[in-house]
Amino acid sequence: MPKTWMIADYLRPYAQWRINRAEARDDGRNARAAIGLIDAAAYCLHKDDSERVIVRMAIAGCFALGRFNPGAEGERIIRRWHYDDQTGSPAELLEALASAAERGLRSEEVRRPGLPRPRVGAG
Repeated sequence: MPKTWMIADYLRPYAQWRINRAEARDDGRNARAAIGLIDAAAYCLHKDDSERVIVRMAIAGCFALGRFNPGAEGERIIRRWHYDDQTGSPAELLEALASAAERGLRSEEVRRPGLPRPRVGAG
């Protein structure tokens, strides 16, 4: 399955979750968020896996085990997408997810103890 389809498959349940939460007193925020996520999922279906933003997510490990996993920060971004603020295009969502995944990768590298480096010229 193409990586872009994996992203779309990941976004759709969040859109449904927002639809299910819609109520009169939320001032349309849940409906707006659902529409933003549906729009982003549709956008993903028309992208290619060779797009730079998709490659960045792949390098950051978002497609392990044959499914999309944006990490904890990425999930928070998706859950809040277009809820409080209706600005941001689907491309900007993907960019935010890639940046979050890269930050997660860097923080993981910091937490992992490094292997000892061989000494050059030691003898």
